[in-house]
Amino acid sequence: MIADSIIYNDRQANEAKAAIQEIDLALSSRETLERIVEGLPIQAVEGVNRALQSERNKLKELVTLYEGAKAGAAHELLAHVQGDMGSLLIAARISKGLTQRELAHQLGLREQAVQRYEADRYRSISLSNFQKFASVLGVRWKFDVEQTLRERFGLKYDVSPGEMKKIIKHARSHNWLNKNTVSEESAVSQIRKTVADHVVRHGTPSLLRTGLNVIDHSEDWLLLSWKAQVTLRSEKKIAEGLPKYNPLNVKWLLDLVKLSREPDGPKQAEELLRQHGIVLVIEPQIEGMKVDGAAFLVDDVPVVALTLRIDTIDNFWFSLLHEVAHVVLHYRVGLSSGFFDEFGELRSVDELEDEANRFAGNLLIPEERWKRSPARISKNADPIEAFARSIGVHPAIVFGRVRMERNNYALFSNKIGRGSIRRQFLPDKGVDHD
Repeated sequence: MIADSIIYNDRQANEAKAAIQEIDLALSSRETLERIVEGLPIQAVEGVNRALQSERNKLKELVTLYEGAKAGAAHELLAHVQGDMGSLLIAARISKGLTQRELAHQLGLREQAVQRYEADRYRSISLSNFQKFASVLGVRWKFDVEQTLRERFGLKYDVSPGEMKKIIKHARSHNWLNKNTVSEESAVSQIRKTVADHVVRHGTPSLLRTGLNVIDHSEDWLLLSWKAQVTLRSEKKIAEGLPKYNPLNVKWLLDLVKLSREPDGPKQAEELLRQHGIVLVIEPQIEGMKVDGAAFLVDDVPVVALTLRIDTIDNFWFSLLHEVAHVVLHYRVGLSSGFFDEFGELRSVDELEDEANRFAGNLLIPEERWKRSPARISKNADPIEAFARSIGVHPAIVFGRVRMERNNYALFSNKIGRGSIRRQFLPDKGVDHD
């Protein structure tokens, strides 16, 4: 994201204060916290506790910035929005002590119009109307013509012909392009425009880290093209409406795990996440990428994206829970930059990825139960399937854990549900047993 969250009005400030009080109560009262995390494994509870502390600290910071700007000390809020033009207009209104209704009155507009413009940070406004708002708010722009997109975001335009060929091939086979985009030249132009628009709105911070492999992909057009497409699809789902994500509500995580037992559990998971303010997007990877899952924010809405690169039940549920863990644990400490993960290697690289791994692993298979289970060393399927039933997950998840721990992926290869996931989301793409 280019600009971080800000509070727009007194109503949002009061909602933030109420949330802070609720979190303070949860963190100071063991009884209250236990009601929030009831049923979660103890290791997962520790992560939720840390996430709530981060949420409280962030909300306090936002309230302080808003109230400081209202009191005339706007410089901290202006610095906070990091030069985003739409957010600067909002900060200017707040610092002048104007409500959205008062600004609308000065411009001869309805209050709802200002609310709508501010909700998308003036991205949908015309240039002429943008100038009217700036004039009324006394905003004068200073443009630095020397700073290019490459300098600001690290985006280069000399994408190699080989990379662009892969992107265009993928775009044509996955309906990324407009119907009238026939020629190669027009396809390249559309891809470049989509990526450039995405960078202007969201920057490229997501490419600074890539999950289990710490490699700088800030100039990786394959990954950025994929992320731009995921973002476009997310924005359509957000526009259809969904509840606001609530860090204090985590009980649904248990329901999510239970869905693994259902034949159409992955599709049901998509709806369950939507009901809790999280968008799930399934977007296959472009040839050459090695991304299993990602988690990031689109306009403060958590987005989880999966490529289904490996079409097995165990891989789907671990990948999904790992990215959901990033949302729950790192909503305020990294999700705005984004996480891009490949699960092909077992080595860990940083604390946040280790934490997401432990959280996902414990939700699927509670560590305390696993340590005492004979399924860990069993050579036969029956004890493993019985253990899966006892903890209420699909057996493929436990078979996958056994294969990983023994580092033997020839074991129980017919028990991990190959070809069961992709067909639920991508019925016309066939089955690829990667």
